[in-house]
Amino acid sequence: MQEVKVTFRNPNDILDFVSRVEKYPYNMDLSHGSIVVDAKSLLGIMNLGFNEPVSLKVYSDEDCEELFTDIERFTAA
Repeated sequence: MQEVKVTFRNPNDILDFVSRVEKYPYNMDLSHGSIVVDAKSLLGIMNLGFNEPVSLKVYSDEDCEELFTDIERFTAA
């Protein structure tokens, strides 16, 4: 499993994020506090809110560097 923090500023960020992660075969979750949603679920991610860092967990033993490069603009500082 690999983990990174991401942040969404508006609904368009979420639309862009979902369209990017859907291309990858990995199982992924986003979590904030006790809420955990599928990272490929547009409605689920909307429930997490905006401007708060959320944890993206990617369940893969493979190197996911291409995925992390693709979603780099969402990575929380």
